[in-house]
Amino acid sequence: MPGSLAELAEAVRSGPRVLAVGAGTKPSLSAVEAVKISTTRLSGITEYEPSEFTFTALAGTSIREIVMALAERGQYLPFDPMCRDSGATLGGTVAAGLSGPGRFRFGGLRDFILGVRFVDGTGRLLRMGGKVVKNAAGFDLPKFFVGSLGRFGVLGELTFKVFPKPPSTLTLKLFANTAQAAAEILIAAANTRWEPDALDLLPGETNVCLRLAGPPGALQEIAREILARWPGEKVSATDAETLWSELREFGWAHAGGPLVKAVLTPDLVPRFYRELFSLEGARVHVSAGGNVAFVSIPSVSRAAALDELLRRLGVPGIALRGGGPLWCGAHKQSKLAAAVKNALDPEHRFPELPETIER
Repeated sequence: MPGSLAELAEAVRSGPRVLAVGAGTKPSLSAVEAVKISTTRLSGITEYEPSEFTFTALAGTSIREIVMALAERGQYLPFDPMCRDSGATLGGTVAAGLSGPGRFRFGGLRDFILGVRFVDGTGRLLRMGGKVVKNAAGFDLPKFFVGSLGRFGVLGELTFKVFPKPPSTLTLKLFANTAQAAAEILIAAANTRWEPDALDLLPGETNVCLRLAGPPGALQEIAREILARWPGEKVSATDAETLWSELREFGWAHAGGPLVKAVLTPDLVPRFYRELFSLEGARVHVSAGGNVAFVSIPSVSRAAALDELLRRLGVPGIALRGGGPLWCGAHKQSKLAAAVKNALDPEHRFPELPETIER
């Protein structure tokens, strides 16, 4: 449990195989054979420039602390960090590559990270990127750490850009009787001038949840246009807050079973639903306009069946919690990622990337 970046570097050098862990909100991501380095003592916002719309924080800082600090200055992270109320840390969120429903309009976590300080596989403390929005610091290596699961290095400090918080939000529930109808709404809504803030399919149903953000008067007018095109209803502010919180915190998922993130495309949603519901007890939340899905199954005994289903669809997946294989579905390692891995971890001190799966 290092308490400084210098101690973090020493901790990496101390063992032949190590892996950083945060608050453990996604335990399957760190379920590998390695000495665990906790970042929980590396906590706190080290720099915050509201006028520049940037902040820098240590990797073990809780997302909740960051969200609250930004809110005091009327700012926010538009990508809706997941598991913030469960204790997720900034470093763990980056390593997991998890963005919430809000990624639809402004982009995911990858689009907001500006710079990192990290310890590589040789124990060097390095800085990549910068602390300002406009910087030309060579290769945009910080983005490689998004979803890296600690395979490239141990994150110590991170810099992000932020946005002004919108004055209001309005959530609509659009009725769809089938996954095909829901997919058609996702695709059509994503290509309108309405610019939805979030566009998701709700767990346990095929209704589309569409969130708008902006001035209250404009949102009411846009909502009238949307409800004139598709049947639906406005969701009260209280119910909307509960709804988005449930999605962000995985409150809809089975408590003890595997929870898997899978990458989709909107046109694949109908087939994905048909295949998925051949698995008894499967639950799914489709997010980001149909580009990502979170799948929950009741027990690890069905993990192999889910893995085979994802492979059959050509869809990559990764388990966040609940046991079963970490990598599932149709994974294929890129040559670029392998080259970065070899450059930053020549001694192979960190766990390996997924093996290539021939299709």
